Amino acid sequence: MAHSDTECLAAARVEKTEPAQNRWAVLAVLCVSLVLCGIDLTVLHVAVPSMSRELHPGDTALLWIVDVYALTVASLLVTCGTLGDRIGRKRMVLGGFALFGTASAAAAFSSSTGELIAARAALGAGAAMIMASTVALLRVVFPDARERAVALGIWTAAHSVGAAVGPLVGGVVTERWGWGAAFLVNVPIAAVILVIGARIVPESKNPAPRRWDMTSVALSIAGLASVVYALKQAGAHLAVSPGVLLAAATGTLLLRLFIRRQRRLAEPLLDLSLFASRRFSRATLCVVVCFGSYVALLFFLTQWLQQARGYAPLHAGLALMPLAAANAVGAANAPWLSGRWGAHRALTGALTTFAAALAALAGFVASGGTGAYGPLVPPLLAAGYGAGIVMTLGADTIMGAARPERSGEAAAIQETAFELGAGLGVAVLGTVLTGVSRLRGPAAHTGASGTGYAYDNGFAAVCAVAAVGVGVTAALVASSHRRKRSR
Repeated sequence: MAHSDTECLAAARVEKTEPAQNRWAVLAVLCVSLVLCGIDLTVLHVAVPSMSRELHPGDTALLWIVDVYALTVASLLVTCGTLGDRIGRKRMVLGGFALFGTASAAAAFSSSTGELIAARAALGAGAAMIMASTVALLRVVFPDARERAVALGIWTAAHSVGAAVGPLVGGVVTERWGWGAAFLVNVPIAAVILVIGARIVPESKNPAPRRWDMTSVALSIAGLASVVYALKQAGAHLAVSPGVLLAAATGTLLLRLFIRRQRRLAEPLLDLSLFASRRFSRATLCVVVCFGSYVALLFFLTQWLQQARGYAPLHAGLALMPLAAANAVGAANAPWLSGRWGAHRALTGALTTFAAALAALAGFVASGGTGAYGPLVPPLLAAGYGAGIVMTLGADTIMGAARPERSGEAAAIQETAFELGAGLGVAVLGTVLTGVSRLRGPAAHTGASGTGYAYDNGFAAVCAVAAVGVGVTAALVASSHRRKRSR
């Protein structure tokens, strides 16, 4: 009865959600921050050779330098989202900006591997503080459903474009000023955002915050960290070692304990009742599958262009621009498509488009292609456009299914779905690529440049498997809509 009284009090004291006069300026500030977070997810990939020559990290240390950022982000999102609901989302975002800028400077001037790993972990913590609260703030600033859908579309495009242009930015600044510049460019931008954000971003919080349970915090961080670490390790090594299995098992056990504890607590850290909504669960599944396939396509397409087609890193980054541009257009068009055809039809159509584009890429690569870049452009445009729509509508559905006072938790679940999808996509599809490449043999094909073309077969298999996964998700969304209409 006490729990229901608390819920009634929360419902009676729902935070004020009137449209902010400067809401589009707030959106601009939040989107710039998300572009930075997206860039830092991939910027280091191109800078690794230059950094390795200076710091001389071992193989394990190098893996930690690259992966600790995403690992920290995924581990802290749920905690930061719930904490933002409690202490204030503006406070959480501004604190994230300050930490992000400080950690960027520390990373740029790191003189040892340990210093760089610590700075990258701090960068991930800052990014988690920013990402966990931005969507919740958009929910408050844009209470109108149509405007919020547009805002989420722009927000989704900002993060996706940031991740896509990360290798390009890293290549340009590293060639000109060294690997440290890849981090240093964040400092003035973060400082400007911090000053402007302090003036225009409104404060919001859950008017009836739940009790802060440190045991739940520890279980969620440790469990998510172990699972994401296992996924990242498997994807990086394209193999499953005993250590990876142990990390995955440990993380799974800790997360099960976390779930059991949330179900028993009168005031849980994470309200698992959100997943009781089929709409919420279906949208989360779409985000995991779609973003996982999109990130895997970004990663393996870059590798394929360099290993099988002889592209330089900077040229490979430029080749991804049609995919990133189409993703931004799809995210921006998603609200209009949803309004015209309905969210279910738009989501099903976008998933089908993405799956068809992946299948077309698989067919082109498997057939040997012509070596020209032109034929790749149409499927890349279609893949980016479809993925942009899915990620935007998925994000909007997840946020729309949650009560306003719990929007921080919903945003954290959404962002965790993005991160877990990325890790799972690279790990699973990386295993597919390795297996197929080994079956065909490294000397199966040789191009004029002397480059081994076994990677062609592996990349074609990656695209084919991703196409099947996205297609199955489209079928599930369509069938659930048909069942709903038949009732």
